[in-house]
Amino acid sequence: MEAGGRRARRREAAEYYRGQQVPERMEEALNALFPLSPGDLYGELANYLSKYSKAPVICKLVGRKVLDGVGQPTLEVEIYCTVKNYEKRICSTVMSCHSQIPENALPEKIEADEKERNDTVNTAVEWVNESLNTMLRDLEPTDQCQVDKMLGEYFTNKVEEKKKIQRQEEEEEEEEATLALPPRTPSPATPPGKKKSAKTGKKSSVAERPIPPADPAEPVLCGSLAIGGTSLAIAKAGATISHIPLYSHIALLKHEQESPEEMTLPLPMVTLLNCEKMSSSKLKLVKEVMLIPPVQLSLKQGIERVLDIQKEMTRLLESPGKMPGPQPADGKKGKAQNSGKKSLPQFLKRISHLGCLTTGYDDVEQLLLVMQTACSNIGLELGTDVYLAINCAAHELMDYDKGKYEILTGTFKSPDEMVAMYGELIDKFPFIIALIDPLRKEDREQWSNICCALGSKCYLIAEDAATCISKLKTDQTINTPVCSGVVLKYVNETKVSDLIEVTGILDGQRHITILGSPDGESSDDSLVDLAVGLGARFIKLGGLSRGERVTKYNRLLAIEEELAKNRNLRETKLEFVAFAEESQPENQLSDELPPPEQA
Repeated sequence: MEAGGRRARRREAAEYYRGQQVPERMEEALNALFPLSPGDLYGELANYLSKYSKAPVICKLVGRKVLDGVGQPTLEVEIYCTVKNYEKRICSTVMSCHSQIPENALPEKIEADEKERNDTVNTAVEWVNESLNTMLRDLEPTDQCQVDKMLGEYFTNKVEEKKKIQRQEEEEEEEEATLALPPRTPSPATPPGKKKSAKTGKKSSVAERPIPPADPAEPVLCGSLAIGGTSLAIAKAGATISHIPLYSHIALLKHEQESPEEMTLPLPMVTLLNCEKMSSSKLKLVKEVMLIPPVQLSLKQGIERVLDIQKEMTRLLESPGKMPGPQPADGKKGKAQNSGKKSLPQFLKRISHLGCLTTGYDDVEQLLLVMQTACSNIGLELGTDVYLAINCAAHELMDYDKGKYEILTGTFKSPDEMVAMYGELIDKFPFIIALIDPLRKEDREQWSNICCALGSKCYLIAEDAATCISKLKTDQTINTPVCSGVVLKYVNETKVSDLIEVTGILDGQRHITILGSPDGESSDDSLVDLAVGLGARFIKLGGLSRGERVTKYNRLLAIEEELAKNRNLRETKLEFVAFAEESQPENQLSDELPPPEQA
Protein backbone atom coordinates (compact mmCIF):
# COMPACT_ATOMS: atom_id res chain seq x y z
CA MET A 1 0.00 0.00 0.00
CA GLU A 2 2.87 2.30 0.88
CA ALA A 3 4.49 1.70 -2.49
CA GLY A 4 1.23 2.45 -4.31
CA GLY A 5 0.83 5.69 -2.36
CA ARG A 6 4.32 6.83 -3.32
CA ARG A 7 3.64 6.12 -6.99
CA ALA A 8 0.39 8.12 -6.84
CA ARG A 9 2.06 11.13 -5.26
CA ARG A 10 4.81 10.98 -7.94
CA ARG A 11 2.21 11.05 -10.72
CA GLU A 12 0.50 14.07 -9.09
CA ALA A 13 3.79 15.93 -8.87
CA ALA A 14 4.60 15.21 -12.54
CA GLU A 15 1.21 16.56 -13.61
CA TYR A 16 1.69 19.67 -11.49
CA TYR A 17 5.05 20.64 -13.05
CA ARG A 18 4.09 19.60 -16.61
CA GLY A 19 3.91 22.27 -19.38
CA GLN A 20 5.12 25.82 -18.84
CA GLN A 21 4.82 25.95 -15.08
CA VAL A 22 8.49 25.15 -14.33
CA PRO A 23 10.12 28.03 -16.28
CA GLU A 24 7.39 30.44 -15.18
CA ARG A 25 7.84 29.61 -11.51
CA MET A 26 11.64 29.68 -11.86
CA GLU A 27 11.45 33.12 -13.47
CA GLU A 28 9.15 34.35 -10.66
CA ALA A 29 11.61 33.14 -8.05
CA LEU A 30 14.60 34.62 -9.84
CA ASN A 31 12.83 37.96 -10.33
CA ALA A 32 12.16 38.08 -6.61
CA LEU A 33 15.80 37.47 -5.84
CA PHE A 34 17.33 39.51 -8.74
CA PRO A 35 15.28 42.46 -10.12
CA LEU A 36 16.65 42.01 -13.67
CA SER A 37 15.13 41.09 -16.99
CA PRO A 38 15.77 37.49 -18.11
CA GLY A 39 18.22 38.64 -20.80
CA ASP A 40 20.20 40.81 -18.37
CA LEU A 41 20.14 38.06 -15.79
CA TYR A 42 21.49 35.47 -18.19
CA GLY A 43 24.14 38.00 -19.32
CA GLU A 44 25.24 38.60 -15.74
CA LEU A 45 25.36 34.87 -15.16
CA ALA A 46 27.50 34.39 -18.31
CA ASN A 47 29.88 37.13 -17.19
CA TYR A 48 30.16 35.57 -13.75
CA LEU A 49 30.91 32.13 -15.14
CA SER A 50 33.37 33.53 -17.71
CA LYS A 51 35.68 34.46 -14.81
CA TYR A 52 36.21 30.78 -14.25
CA SER A 53 36.78 29.92 -17.91
CA LYS A 54 40.23 29.52 -19.41
CA ALA A 55 42.08 32.82 -19.94
CA PRO A 56 42.60 33.88 -23.58
CA VAL A 57 45.91 32.72 -25.03
CA ILE A 58 47.86 33.62 -28.14
CA CYS A 59 47.10 31.23 -30.97
CA LYS A 60 48.61 33.00 -34.01
CA LEU A 61 50.84 35.88 -35.06
CA VAL A 62 50.63 37.32 -38.57
CA GLY A 63 53.32 39.61 -39.98
CA ARG A 64 52.98 41.49 -43.23
CA LYS A 65 54.76 44.19 -45.21
CA VAL A 66 52.88 47.50 -45.36
CA LEU A 67 53.70 51.15 -46.15
CA ASP A 68 54.41 53.90 -43.64
CA GLY A 69 53.43 57.56 -43.83
CA VAL A 70 56.08 58.44 -46.42
CA GLY A 71 55.49 55.40 -48.62
CA GLN A 72 58.38 53.31 -47.31
CA PRO A 73 57.95 49.63 -46.40
CA THR A 74 57.49 48.71 -42.75
CA LEU A 75 56.06 45.91 -40.59
CA GLU A 76 52.54 45.19 -39.36
CA VAL A 77 51.94 42.54 -36.67
CA GLU A 78 48.51 41.03 -35.99
CA ILE A 79 47.63 39.08 -32.85
CA TYR A 80 45.04 36.29 -32.79
CA CYS A 81 43.92 34.70 -29.50
CA THR A 82 41.84 31.70 -28.52
CA VAL A 83 38.89 33.17 -26.61
CA LYS A 84 36.34 30.67 -25.23
CA ASN A 85 37.55 28.03 -27.71
CA TYR A 86 37.23 30.37 -30.71
CA GLU A 87 40.08 31.96 -32.69
CA LYS A 88 39.63 35.73 -32.65
CA ARG A 89 41.65 38.61 -34.12
CA ILE A 90 42.48 40.93 -31.21
CA CYS A 91 44.55 43.81 -32.61
CA SER A 92 47.43 44.87 -34.84
CA THR A 93 50.25 47.37 -34.72
CA VAL A 94 52.35 49.04 -37.41
CA MET A 95 55.97 49.87 -36.64
CA SER A 96 57.69 53.13 -37.50
CA CYS A 97 61.10 53.24 -39.17
CA HIS A 98 63.75 55.44 -37.58
CA SER A 99 65.95 55.71 -40.67
CA GLN A 100 65.12 58.47 -43.11
CA ILE A 101 66.81 58.66 -46.52
CA PRO A 102 68.33 62.16 -46.95
CA GLU A 103 66.73 64.22 -49.70
CA ASN A 104 70.07 65.26 -51.23
CA ALA A 105 71.62 61.79 -51.06
CA LEU A 106 73.35 60.30 -54.07
CA PRO A 107 71.35 57.84 -56.20
CA GLU A 108 73.68 55.01 -55.18
CA LYS A 109 73.07 55.77 -51.48
CA ILE A 110 69.30 55.96 -51.97
CA GLU A 111 69.27 52.64 -53.82
CA ALA A 112 71.38 50.94 -51.12
CA ASP A 113 69.17 52.31 -48.30
CA GLU A 114 65.99 51.19 -50.05
CA LYS A 115 67.39 47.69 -50.55
CA GLU A 116 68.48 47.51 -46.90
CA ARG A 117 65.03 48.61 -45.69
CA ASN A 118 63.28 46.06 -47.90
CA ASP A 119 65.58 43.31 -46.64
CA THR A 120 65.00 44.15 -42.97
CA VAL A 121 61.20 44.31 -43.39
CA ASN A 122 61.12 41.02 -45.34
CA THR A 123 63.25 39.36 -42.65
CA ALA A 124 61.00 40.77 -39.91
CA VAL A 125 57.91 39.37 -41.64
CA GLU A 126 59.60 35.98 -41.84
CA TRP A 127 60.52 36.05 -38.12
CA VAL A 128 56.95 36.90 -37.08
CA ASN A 129 55.24 34.32 -39.28
CA GLU A 130 57.62 31.48 -38.46
CA SER A 131 59.79 31.59 -35.32
CA LEU A 132 57.84 34.05 -33.16
CA ASN A 133 54.50 32.58 -34.18
CA THR A 134 55.58 29.18 -32.86
CA MET A 135 57.49 30.49 -29.84
CA LEU A 136 54.69 32.64 -28.34
CA ARG A 137 51.79 30.29 -29.01
CA ASP A 138 49.67 29.45 -25.92
CA LEU A 139 51.09 32.36 -23.87
CA GLU A 140 48.68 34.81 -22.23
CA PRO A 141 48.87 38.25 -23.89
CA THR A 142 48.60 39.90 -20.46
CA ASP A 143 51.95 38.38 -19.42
CA GLN A 144 54.09 41.13 -20.99
CA CYS A 145 57.21 40.36 -18.94
CA GLN A 146 57.35 36.73 -20.04
CA VAL A 147 56.73 37.61 -23.68
CA ASP A 148 59.41 40.30 -23.67
CA LYS A 149 61.88 37.99 -21.95
CA MET A 150 61.42 35.40 -24.70
CA LEU A 151 61.67 38.07 -27.40
CA GLY A 152 64.90 39.35 -25.84
CA GLU A 153 66.43 35.88 -25.76
CA TYR A 154 65.44 35.26 -29.37
CA PHE A 155 67.01 38.57 -30.44
CA THR A 156 70.22 37.84 -28.50
CA ASN A 157 70.54 34.48 -30.24
CA LYS A 158 70.09 36.17 -33.63
CA VAL A 159 72.81 38.70 -32.77
CA GLU A 160 75.19 35.89 -31.79
CA GLU A 161 74.43 34.05 -35.03
CA LYS A 162 75.22 37.20 -37.00
CA LYS A 163 78.53 37.69 -35.14
CA LYS A 164 79.51 34.08 -35.74
CA ILE A 165 78.86 34.40 -39.47
CA GLN A 166 80.87 37.64 -39.59
CA ARG A 167 83.83 36.03 -37.79
CA GLN A 168 83.82 33.11 -40.23
CA GLU A 169 83.76 35.50 -43.20
CA GLU A 170 86.62 37.56 -41.74
CA GLU A 171 88.74 34.44 -41.16
CA GLU A 172 88.14 33.27 -44.73
CA GLU A 173 89.09 36.70 -46.10
CA GLU A 174 92.30 36.71 -44.03
CA GLU A 175 93.25 33.25 -45.32
CA GLU A 176 92.64 34.31 -48.93
CA ALA A 177 94.66 37.51 -48.43
CA THR A 178 97.56 35.58 -46.89
CA LEU A 179 97.71 33.16 -49.83
CA ALA A 180 97.57 35.99 -52.37
CA LEU A 181 100.43 38.05 -50.83
CA PRO A 182 103.64 38.26 -52.99
CA PRO A 183 107.04 37.53 -51.36
CA ARG A 184 108.32 40.54 -49.40
CA THR A 185 111.51 42.33 -50.63
CA PRO A 186 113.62 44.31 -48.15
CA SER A 187 113.36 48.07 -48.57
CA PRO A 188 116.58 50.08 -49.02
CA ALA A 189 117.92 51.32 -45.72
CA THR A 190 118.47 54.99 -45.04
CA PRO A 191 122.21 55.94 -45.21
CA PRO A 192 123.67 56.53 -41.75
CA GLY A 193 123.86 60.11 -40.61
CA LYS A 194 121.16 61.17 -43.04
CA LYS A 195 117.71 61.91 -41.73
CA LYS A 196 114.51 61.45 -43.65
CA SER A 197 113.41 64.72 -45.17
CA ALA A 198 110.19 66.13 -43.82
CA LYS A 199 107.33 66.86 -46.18
CA THR A 200 107.31 70.40 -47.41
CA GLY A 201 104.27 72.59 -47.78
CA LYS A 202 101.80 74.45 -45.64
CA LYS A 203 101.12 73.29 -42.13
CA SER A 204 97.74 71.65 -41.75
CA SER A 205 95.28 73.62 -39.71
CA VAL A 206 94.86 72.09 -36.26
CA ALA A 207 91.81 72.53 -34.08
CA GLU A 208 92.20 74.45 -30.82
CA ARG A 209 91.62 71.22 -28.96
CA PRO A 210 91.31 67.73 -30.43
CA ILE A 211 87.68 66.69 -30.50
CA PRO A 212 86.56 63.18 -29.58
CA PRO A 213 85.91 61.16 -32.73
CA ALA A 214 82.35 60.24 -33.60
CA ASP A 215 81.14 57.04 -32.03
CA PRO A 216 80.49 54.33 -34.62
CA ALA A 217 76.86 53.99 -35.62
CA GLU A 218 74.98 51.33 -33.70
CA PRO A 219 74.42 48.36 -36.02
CA VAL A 220 70.79 47.52 -36.69
CA LEU A 221 70.18 43.81 -37.05
CA CYS A 222 68.22 42.93 -40.15
CA GLY A 223 64.74 41.90 -39.02
CA SER A 224 64.86 43.66 -35.62
CA LEU A 225 61.53 45.39 -36.38
CA ALA A 226 59.87 42.05 -35.55
CA ILE A 227 60.91 42.33 -31.88
CA GLY A 228 59.51 45.82 -31.33
CA GLY A 229 56.41 45.20 -33.43
CA THR A 230 55.53 41.96 -31.63
CA SER A 231 56.12 43.37 -28.14
CA LEU A 232 53.88 46.38 -28.81
CA ALA A 233 51.20 44.23 -30.44
CA ILE A 234 51.16 41.96 -27.37
CA ALA A 235 50.74 45.02 -25.11
CA LYS A 236 47.77 46.18 -27.20
CA ALA A 237 46.28 42.67 -27.07
CA GLY A 238 46.72 42.58 -23.28
CA ALA A 239 44.85 45.88 -22.96
CA THR A 240 42.07 44.67 -25.26
CA ILE A 241 41.66 41.39 -23.35
CA SER A 242 41.56 43.33 -20.04
CA HIS A 243 38.96 45.77 -21.47
CA ILE A 244 41.04 48.84 -20.60
CA PRO A 245 42.78 51.51 -22.74
CA LEU A 246 46.38 50.86 -23.71
CA TYR A 247 47.64 53.80 -21.61
CA SER A 248 45.99 52.30 -18.49
CA HIS A 249 47.54 48.90 -19.27
CA ILE A 250 51.01 50.49 -19.63
CA ALA A 251 50.55 52.41 -16.36
CA LEU A 252 49.63 49.17 -14.57
CA LEU A 253 52.74 47.45 -15.98
CA LYS A 254 54.96 50.34 -14.86
CA HIS A 255 53.46 50.58 -11.37
CA GLU A 256 53.35 46.81 -10.77
CA GLN A 257 49.59 46.46 -11.29
CA GLU A 258 48.72 49.41 -9.02
CA SER A 259 46.61 51.89 -10.94
CA PRO A 260 47.69 55.51 -10.35
CA GLU A 261 44.92 57.70 -8.96
CA GLU A 262 45.82 60.57 -11.31
CA MET A 263 47.67 60.80 -14.61
CA THR A 264 49.32 63.70 -16.42
CA LEU A 265 49.26 64.36 -20.11
CA PRO A 266 52.59 64.98 -21.84
CA LEU A 267 52.98 68.50 -23.17
CA PRO A 268 53.19 68.47 -26.97
CA MET A 269 56.28 69.80 -28.72
CA VAL A 270 54.54 70.78 -31.95
CA THR A 271 56.93 71.26 -34.88
CA LEU A 272 56.13 74.55 -36.59
CA LEU A 273 59.07 74.78 -39.02
CA ASN A 274 61.42 72.24 -40.54
CA CYS A 275 64.51 74.27 -41.43
CA GLU A 276 66.09 72.36 -44.25
CA LYS A 277 69.29 73.32 -45.99
CA MET A 278 68.66 75.25 -49.17
CA SER A 279 71.71 74.00 -51.06
CA SER A 280 74.45 71.40 -50.77
CA SER A 281 75.86 73.27 -47.75
CA LYS A 282 75.46 72.01 -44.20
CA LEU A 283 72.41 72.46 -42.02
CA LYS A 284 72.31 75.86 -40.37
CA LEU A 285 72.15 75.29 -36.58
CA VAL A 286 68.39 74.73 -36.38
CA LYS A 287 66.66 71.65 -37.78
CA GLU A 288 63.25 72.07 -36.12
CA VAL A 289 61.45 74.93 -34.41
CA MET A 290 58.75 73.65 -32.04
CA LEU A 291 56.00 75.38 -30.05
CA ILE A 292 55.11 74.33 -26.49
CA PRO A 293 51.77 75.55 -25.09
CA PRO A 294 51.71 76.71 -21.43
CA VAL A 295 50.64 74.15 -18.84
CA GLN A 296 47.65 76.24 -17.73
CA LEU A 297 45.89 75.63 -21.04
CA SER A 298 44.07 72.44 -21.84
CA LEU A 299 45.57 70.39 -24.63
CA LYS A 300 42.70 71.39 -26.91
CA GLN A 301 43.30 75.10 -26.21
CA GLY A 302 47.03 74.66 -26.73
CA ILE A 303 46.59 72.97 -30.11
CA GLU A 304 44.21 75.72 -31.24
CA ARG A 305 46.77 78.35 -30.24
CA VAL A 306 49.51 76.59 -32.19
CA LEU A 307 47.25 76.41 -35.25
CA ASP A 308 46.64 80.18 -35.06
CA ILE A 309 50.40 80.83 -34.99
CA GLN A 310 50.96 78.41 -37.87
CA LYS A 311 48.38 80.21 -40.02
CA GLU A 312 49.98 83.60 -39.35
CA MET A 313 53.48 82.26 -40.06
CA THR A 314 52.26 80.83 -43.35
CA ARG A 315 50.72 84.18 -44.28
CA LEU A 316 53.92 86.07 -43.47
CA LEU A 317 56.24 83.70 -45.30
CA GLU A 318 54.04 83.61 -48.40
CA SER A 319 53.60 87.42 -48.45
CA PRO A 320 56.89 88.88 -47.19
CA GLY A 321 55.99 92.37 -48.39
CA LYS A 322 53.13 92.61 -45.90
CA MET A 323 55.30 91.86 -42.90
CA PRO A 324 56.14 94.76 -40.56
CA GLY A 325 59.64 94.95 -39.15
CA PRO A 326 60.21 93.56 -35.65
CA GLN A 327 59.63 96.08 -32.88
CA PRO A 328 62.25 96.99 -30.25
CA ALA A 329 62.01 95.42 -26.83
CA ASP A 330 59.52 96.99 -24.41
CA GLY A 331 60.95 95.41 -21.28
CA LYS A 332 58.68 92.38 -21.16
CA LYS A 333 60.08 88.86 -20.89
CA GLY A 334 60.63 87.26 -24.22
CA LYS A 335 61.15 90.48 -26.25
CA ALA A 336 64.45 90.75 -28.09
CA GLN A 337 66.18 93.79 -29.47
CA ASN A 338 65.70 94.48 -33.15
CA SER A 339 68.97 93.61 -34.81
CA GLY A 340 68.14 95.54 -37.95
CA LYS A 341 66.17 94.82 -41.07
CA LYS A 342 66.85 91.48 -42.66
CA SER A 343 65.29 89.70 -45.56
CA LEU A 344 62.65 87.14 -44.70
CA PRO A 345 63.46 83.43 -44.64
CA GLN A 346 62.93 81.63 -47.91
CA PHE A 347 59.67 79.66 -47.84
CA LEU A 348 59.19 76.36 -49.63
CA LYS A 349 55.63 75.67 -50.74
CA ARG A 350 55.39 72.13 -49.46
CA ILE A 351 54.85 70.21 -46.25
CA SER A 352 57.80 68.40 -44.74
CA HIS A 353 57.71 64.68 -43.87
CA LEU A 354 57.47 65.97 -40.28
CA GLY A 355 54.05 67.46 -41.09
CA CYS A 356 55.04 71.13 -40.96
CA LEU A 357 56.19 74.07 -43.09
CA THR A 358 59.69 74.07 -44.56
CA THR A 359 61.87 77.15 -44.69
CA GLY A 360 65.43 78.35 -45.06
CA TYR A 361 67.09 81.31 -43.33
CA ASP A 362 70.35 83.23 -42.95
CA ASP A 363 70.70 83.00 -39.16
CA VAL A 364 68.78 81.91 -36.09
CA GLU A 365 67.95 85.41 -34.84
CA GLN A 366 66.29 86.27 -38.14
CA LEU A 367 63.99 83.26 -37.79
CA LEU A 368 63.13 84.01 -34.15
CA LEU A 369 62.31 87.65 -34.91
CA VAL A 370 59.88 86.54 -37.63
CA MET A 371 58.19 84.23 -35.14
CA GLN A 372 57.92 87.07 -32.63
CA THR A 373 56.20 89.18 -35.26
CA ALA A 374 53.76 86.39 -36.15
CA CYS A 375 52.77 85.99 -32.48
CA SER A 376 52.49 89.75 -31.96
CA ASN A 377 50.18 90.06 -34.98
CA ILE A 378 47.61 87.77 -33.33
CA GLY A 379 47.96 89.22 -29.84
CA LEU A 380 50.32 86.62 -28.35
CA GLU A 381 53.70 86.95 -26.72
CA LEU A 382 56.50 84.41 -26.88
CA GLY A 383 57.62 83.46 -23.38
CA THR A 384 54.20 84.19 -21.88
CA ASP A 385 51.51 82.72 -24.13
CA VAL A 386 53.66 80.08 -25.80
CA TYR A 387 57.24 78.78 -25.53
CA LEU A 388 59.82 77.58 -28.06
CA ALA A 389 61.97 74.47 -28.31
CA ILE A 390 64.77 74.14 -30.88
CA ASN A 391 66.22 70.94 -32.29
CA CYS A 392 69.81 71.83 -33.19
CA ALA A 393 70.86 68.35 -34.44
CA ALA A 394 74.48 69.33 -33.77
CA HIS A 395 75.84 65.97 -34.95
CA GLU A 396 74.88 67.05 -38.49
CA LEU A 397 76.94 70.26 -38.24
CA MET A 398 80.37 68.92 -37.33
CA ASP A 399 83.21 69.37 -39.81
CA TYR A 400 85.63 66.66 -38.71
CA ASP A 401 88.49 67.98 -40.87
CA LYS A 402 88.44 71.29 -38.99
CA GLY A 403 87.28 69.85 -35.69
CA LYS A 404 84.56 72.50 -35.42
CA TYR A 405 80.82 73.00 -35.93
CA GLU A 406 79.79 74.82 -39.09
CA ILE A 407 76.81 76.79 -37.75
CA LEU A 408 76.50 78.86 -40.94
CA THR A 409 78.13 78.43 -44.31
CA GLY A 410 81.79 79.32 -43.67
CA THR A 411 81.27 80.10 -39.96
CA PHE A 412 82.92 77.62 -37.61
CA LYS A 413 82.85 77.29 -33.83
CA SER A 414 84.65 74.99 -31.43
CA PRO A 415 82.64 73.01 -28.85
CA ASP A 416 83.60 75.54 -26.15
CA GLU A 417 82.51 78.42 -28.37
CA MET A 418 79.18 76.65 -28.98
CA VAL A 419 78.47 76.67 -25.23
CA ALA A 420 79.10 80.42 -25.09
CA MET A 421 76.94 81.01 -28.18
CA TYR A 422 73.97 79.12 -26.67
CA GLY A 423 74.33 81.16 -23.49
CA GLU A 424 74.02 84.39 -25.47
CA LEU A 425 71.08 82.98 -27.45
CA ILE A 426 69.08 82.03 -24.33
CA ASP A 427 69.85 85.37 -22.67
CA LYS A 428 68.59 87.24 -25.72
CA PHE A 429 65.59 84.97 -26.38
CA PRO A 430 64.49 83.63 -22.95
CA PHE A 431 61.30 82.17 -24.46
CA ILE A 432 63.41 79.21 -25.69
CA ILE A 433 62.89 76.65 -22.92
CA ALA A 434 64.42 73.55 -24.58
CA LEU A 435 67.46 72.82 -26.74
CA ILE A 436 67.60 69.35 -28.29
CA ASP A 437 71.04 68.03 -29.25
CA PRO A 438 72.86 71.39 -28.91
CA LEU A 439 76.14 69.42 -29.04
CA ARG A 440 77.34 66.03 -30.25
CA LYS A 441 76.94 63.23 -27.71
CA GLU A 442 80.74 62.76 -27.77
CA ASP A 443 81.40 66.29 -26.40
CA ARG A 444 80.72 65.23 -22.81
CA GLU A 445 82.78 67.98 -21.20
CA GLN A 446 80.85 70.67 -23.08
CA TRP A 447 77.53 69.00 -22.19
CA SER A 448 78.47 69.34 -18.52
CA ASN A 449 79.42 72.98 -19.06
CA ILE A 450 76.23 73.91 -20.89
CA CYS A 451 74.08 72.14 -18.27
CA CYS A 452 75.78 74.09 -15.46
CA ALA A 453 75.40 77.36 -17.39
CA LEU A 454 71.85 76.96 -18.73
CA GLY A 455 70.24 74.08 -16.79
CA SER A 456 68.23 76.47 -14.58
CA LYS A 457 66.94 78.39 -17.64
CA CYS A 458 65.97 75.69 -20.13
CA TYR A 459 65.96 71.96 -20.79
CA LEU A 460 69.07 70.47 -22.44
CA ILE A 461 67.79 67.35 -24.19
CA ALA A 462 69.72 64.47 -25.75
CA GLU A 463 68.01 62.79 -28.71
CA ASP A 464 70.76 61.36 -30.91
CA ALA A 465 72.34 59.76 -27.82
CA ALA A 466 69.24 57.83 -26.78
CA THR A 467 68.15 55.91 -29.87
CA CYS A 468 69.11 52.47 -28.53
CA ILE A 469 66.76 51.95 -25.57
CA SER A 470 67.80 48.35 -24.94
CA LYS A 471 71.40 49.49 -24.33
CA LEU A 472 70.32 52.40 -22.15
CA LYS A 473 68.59 49.84 -19.94
CA THR A 474 71.81 47.94 -19.21
CA ASP A 475 74.13 50.98 -19.05
CA GLN A 476 72.55 54.38 -18.54
CA THR A 477 75.84 56.18 -19.25
CA ILE A 478 76.41 54.64 -22.67
CA ASN A 479 76.59 57.46 -25.23
CA THR A 480 74.44 59.63 -22.92
CA PRO A 481 76.00 62.89 -21.72
CA VAL A 482 74.94 64.94 -18.70
CA CYS A 483 71.56 66.37 -19.69
CA SER A 484 68.09 67.36 -18.46
CA GLY A 485 66.39 64.47 -20.23
CA VAL A 486 66.27 62.28 -23.31
CA VAL A 487 64.05 61.65 -26.33
CA LEU A 488 63.07 57.97 -26.53
CA LYS A 489 61.81 56.44 -29.77
CA TYR A 490 60.07 53.10 -30.11
CA VAL A 491 62.00 51.54 -33.01
CA ASN A 492 63.73 48.32 -34.06
CA GLU A 493 64.30 45.84 -31.20
CA THR A 494 62.79 48.06 -28.49
CA LYS A 495 60.44 46.16 -26.19
CA VAL A 496 57.67 47.58 -23.99
CA SER A 497 59.41 46.23 -20.87
CA ASP A 498 62.64 48.02 -21.88
CA LEU A 499 60.77 51.29 -22.26
CA ILE A 500 59.13 50.89 -18.84
CA GLU A 501 62.45 50.09 -17.16
CA VAL A 502 64.35 52.97 -18.80
CA THR A 503 61.67 55.55 -17.94
CA GLY A 504 61.72 54.29 -14.36
CA ILE A 505 65.48 54.84 -14.24
CA LEU A 506 65.10 58.34 -15.72
CA ASP A 507 62.37 59.19 -13.20
CA GLY A 508 64.69 58.14 -10.37
CA GLN A 509 67.45 60.38 -11.73
CA ARG A 510 65.04 63.33 -12.04
CA HIS A 511 65.48 63.34 -15.82
CA ILE A 512 62.54 64.21 -18.02
CA THR A 513 61.32 61.69 -20.56
CA ILE A 514 60.18 62.71 -24.04
CA LEU A 515 58.53 60.15 -26.29
CA GLY A 516 59.52 61.00 -29.84
CA SER A 517 57.99 60.14 -33.18
CA PRO A 518 60.45 58.68 -35.73
CA ASP A 519 61.00 60.26 -39.15
CA GLY A 520 59.27 57.45 -41.03
CA GLU A 521 56.04 57.54 -39.03
CA SER A 522 53.01 55.28 -39.44
CA SER A 523 49.31 55.79 -38.75
CA ASP A 524 49.48 53.67 -35.58
CA ASP A 525 48.71 55.91 -32.57
CA SER A 526 50.12 53.59 -29.85
CA LEU A 527 52.98 56.03 -29.17
CA VAL A 528 50.53 58.43 -27.52
CA ASP A 529 49.22 55.75 -25.14
CA LEU A 530 52.81 54.79 -24.32
CA ALA A 531 53.66 58.42 -23.46
CA VAL A 532 50.59 58.84 -21.22
CA GLY A 533 50.99 55.47 -19.50
CA LEU A 534 54.70 56.03 -18.86
CA GLY A 535 54.15 59.56 -17.52
CA ALA A 536 56.37 61.28 -20.11
CA ARG A 537 56.83 65.03 -19.61
CA PHE A 538 56.71 65.86 -23.32
CA ILE A 539 55.69 64.17 -26.55
CA LYS A 540 57.32 65.05 -29.87
CA LEU A 541 54.99 64.12 -32.74
CA GLY A 542 55.94 66.53 -35.54
CA GLY A 543 53.60 69.11 -37.07
CA LEU A 544 49.84 69.46 -37.39
CA SER A 545 49.70 68.21 -40.98
CA ARG A 546 49.91 64.74 -42.60
CA GLY A 547 47.50 62.03 -41.50
CA GLU A 548 50.04 59.90 -39.62
CA ARG A 549 50.89 62.92 -37.43
CA VAL A 550 47.38 64.31 -36.91
CA THR A 551 46.06 60.86 -35.92
CA LYS A 552 48.29 60.95 -32.85
CA TYR A 553 47.24 64.47 -31.84
CA ASN A 554 43.60 63.36 -32.12
CA ARG A 555 44.35 60.37 -29.89
CA LEU A 556 45.97 62.70 -27.34
CA LEU A 557 42.86 64.91 -27.35
CA ALA A 558 40.63 61.85 -26.84
CA ILE A 559 42.69 60.71 -23.84
CA GLU A 560 42.52 64.19 -22.31
CA GLU A 561 38.73 64.15 -22.62
CA GLU A 562 38.51 60.67 -21.08
CA LEU A 563 40.78 61.49 -18.12
CA ALA A 564 38.98 64.78 -17.47
CA LYS A 565 35.62 63.00 -17.52
CA ASN A 566 36.84 60.43 -14.99
CA ARG A 567 38.55 63.17 -12.92
CA ASN A 568 41.91 61.42 -13.24
CA LEU A 569 43.73 64.30 -14.95
CA ARG A 570 46.52 66.03 -13.01
CA GLU A 571 48.08 69.31 -14.14
CA THR A 572 51.61 69.17 -15.52
CA LYS A 573 54.43 71.21 -13.97
CA LEU A 574 57.56 72.38 -15.72
CA GLU A 575 60.72 72.61 -13.63
CA PHE A 576 64.33 73.20 -14.61
CA VAL A 577 67.22 71.50 -12.82
CA ALA A 578 70.01 73.80 -11.62
CA PHE A 579 73.01 71.53 -12.31
CA ALA A 580 75.43 74.12 -10.91
CA GLU A 581 73.72 73.97 -7.50
CA GLU A 582 73.76 70.24 -6.83
CA SER A 583 74.85 70.85 -3.24
CA GLN A 584 71.55 72.61 -2.46
CA PRO A 585 68.68 70.80 -0.72
CA GLU A 586 66.35 68.79 -2.93
CA ASN A 587 63.55 71.35 -2.74
CA GLN A 588 65.85 74.06 -4.11
CA LEU A 589 67.17 72.17 -7.11
CA SER A 590 64.60 73.40 -9.58
CA ASP A 591 63.09 76.59 -10.89
CA GLU A 592 59.47 76.53 -11.99
CA LEU A 593 58.39 78.34 -15.11
CA PRO A 594 56.37 81.49 -14.45
CA PRO A 595 52.68 80.98 -15.23
CA PRO A 596 51.44 82.77 -18.35
CA GLU A 597 49.32 85.84 -17.83
CA GLN A 598 45.70 84.84 -18.26
CA ALA A 599 42.79 87.22 -18.57
